[in-house]
Amino acid sequence: MNNYTHQNLLNFKNPRGFRGKSKIIVQLWRLTYIIFFRNSPQFFYVWRRFLLRIFGADIGKKVIIRPTAQITYPWKVSIGDYSWIGDEVVLYSLGKIEIGSNTVISQRSYICTGSHKYNSDNFDIFSQQITIGSKCWLATDVYVAPSVSIGDYTVVGARSSVFNNLPPNKICFGSPAKIIKDRV
Repeated sequence: MNNYTHQNLLNFKNPRGFRGKSKIIVQLWRLTYIIFFRNSPQFFYVWRRFLLRIFGADIGKKVIIRPTAQITYPWKVSIGDYSWIGDEVVLYSLGKIEIGSNTVISQRSYICTGSHKYNSDNFDIFSQQITIGSKCWLATDVYVAPSVSIGDYTVVGARSSVFNNLPPNKICFGSPAKIIKDRV
């Protein structure tokens, strides 16, 4: 037997204030999302921006968010002008997510600000901010890990996993994502 601890989920607790709002507001958002956001017609972009702003999201001008996108806590999300959030994108916003202007997050991408401490007896949860710059493109099914920053103008290829910061103006691909070349 080793000296490492393994999770005992009986002792798991969310840290006080972890969600950023009360349990009531969290549940009110979930109901709003299920009834009004997810069921809205595809072209109701203004409506979805409105709903997100009511719940504290900082949403820029003419942002396109598809009805199948999932946003955990909108009050922890900031999206710049003219950006697109595709079908089935998950903004797992346990921590803050900042997305610049004119950025595309393509379908089925997963932006993940939280995880658990695997070596904690209590399986402690944590969150770390993710920043995605302006004029970026994350292609289909990209995973972005907690604490990652992606520089302006960077493209991340389909099915890539981003575990480390990516500099500006690069084309990156793979799991883990590596710089392939400059974006010309």
